[in-house]
Order: sequence, then C-alpha cells, then structure tokens
Amino acid sequence: MQDKITILGIPFDNMTRKEFLKQLYLRMEHKEKTFLVTANPEIVMYARNHPSYYNLLMEADYIAPDGIGIVRAARKLDTPIKERVPGFELMMGLLEIANLNQKRVYFIGAHEEVVNQTVKNVGKKWPDIKIVGHRNGYFNHTDPEVINEVRAARPDIIFVAFGFPKQEQWIKTYLEKADHGIAVGVGGSFDVLSGNAKRAPYLVQRFHVEWLYRLLKQPSRYKRMLALPLFIKEIYKQKKKEKAK
Repeated sequence: MQDKITILGIPFDNMTRKEFLKQLYLRMEHKEKTFLVTANPEIVMYARNHPSYYNLLMEADYIAPDGIGIVRAARKLDTPIKERVPGFELMMGLLEIANLNQKRVYFIGAHEEVVNQTVKNVGKKWPDIKIVGHRNGYFNHTDPEVINEVRAARPDIIFVAFGFPKQEQWIKTYLEKADHGIAVGVGGSFDVLSGNAKRAPYLVQRFHVEWLYRLLKQPSRYKRMLALPLFIKEIYKQKKKEKAK
C-alpha cells in the first residue's frame, strides 16, 4: 500500500492508529519536533479555499484521516486508506503513552473551567502523566509570551484546542521556537475529556454518522456541515477526471 494517499491535494499518511502511535512515540523518544494534523472533509475543503492554510498543512509531519468521509473518498478514488484514525483516539493513545513513560504534557485551549476540569480528569485517570501546564484559549494567539511560557514548561506533548485553522496556525509558530515536542490540534476534545460533552454512542460511531449526531446536538454547526456535500462533489469530479485520462 502507498505510504501517503492524496485526497483533493491533501497527503494523508496511510497508517493505522497503532502505527501512528508507534511513529509518534519514536519521535518523542528522539526529541523530534512533530506537527500532527487530524484532518476531516471540512478541513480539506477549508484548505482548498484558503491557500495559506493549505501551505500550512503541507508543513505538517503527519496528517491523519479523521473522518469516515476521507476513508470513503480514498476508496472511491481507488487509493484505499487502511483505516479511519479519529483525532480523539490519537489523543487518548498519546495520553496512554505519556502515562506509561511519564512524559510531560501541556493543555492549551477551550474555556477556563473546561481546561481546568480536563486537567483534573486526566490526572485522575493517568496519574503518572507529568502535567506541566495548562491555560485557556482566550488570549491573543500571536502573543509571543504565551509561546515562551509553554516552551519553558518543556512539554513532550502539547494538545491545542482552538479549533481549525487557529490551532494549526499557533502550532506552526510554536514549533518554530520550541526545541522538541509533539503538537496536535484537538478541536473540541477538551469538552469530552472534561465531561462537558459526550462522544457519540457506540452504534452512532459504528455506522459512521457522528456528523449527524453532532449536528443534532449542536444545530449551529450546520454551516460547517455544508462542506460535506461540496467535498463529495469534488471527489466525484476528481474521479471523473481520472477516468478521462
């Protein structure tokens, strides 16, 4: 199988969750700076329409296929991806690794009460993690003092919960200054870890309709969901072009 699968210009790493975590652990042990992106169809379409964000994604060390839409698109284009790798599950895997190896972790993003509760819950579930700092996401994201503050904590893993594209933009700036560390944007994952929100029920995940579950829970997401039919349309256009060759 190919190492990378390109979907509408975005090169996804064709690895299982287990393979991703193995690679990330090795880079962590070697103190390599690592920019990890978990991309779904919304992110792909946003990058397609925003060249600066697309160029930013091209600098990522890894892009994981977060979203069944990515997996199905790859299959439609006859370039199958091994499996869907949800960003939340990668985060959970990294927390397990951090706990087993007493790694240093920093949490940044979300509301103050959400990130505080996230840190408390993580500390209870994974007591051997070294939580070296946390702060909410409500600050000037171009403030160099925040980057210096995070750098001073020397984290091995930084979870950034601003939502795209802001989290990836901040990560790029942070990693330009940092000495080491895995940095990953985790969107609304702190809401789940804090207990303020729940992941979709197992059957919803099993039948890959989490997008519908989230839309029902948060109707205000409908504008973001408009990217899905556009994504499907673009996949069919790409398939048609390939057939015409």
